[in-house]
Amino acid sequence: MPLKIRLSRGGAKKRPFYRVVVADSRMPRDGRFIERLGTFDPLKAKDAEGRVVLDQDKAKAWIAKGAQPTDRVARLLDGLGVLTREQHSNPKKALPKKKAQERAAAADKAAASPA
Repeated sequence: MPLKIRLSRGGAKKRPFYRVVVADSRMPRDGRFIERLGTFDPLKAKDAEGRVVLDQDKAKAWIAKGAQPTDRVARLLDGLGVLTREQHSNPKKALPKKKAQERAAAADKAAASPA
């Protein structure tokens, strides 16, 4: 059974509130879960004390049992010092795509040619 530590959404429309849960990866996002580990309130300030409330011992125990945290949960666990995640960097993502590069090259060519 592939276990995930992931967020389960609650709250009202445009007012999200998440529970950090351990669930079978085949279950729906807000569906059946095995255990609740804590909560995450993204509307609070990043340095607010109640933004992430998590039972760190339970999280470590589930990770030791083989549960894989999702990217967002891994980021939260890294912020609490429970887990160290590798930093992702994709410097090519910000570069213009092929069509935009062609337009820029055409504009440079038009500006460089004497009129």
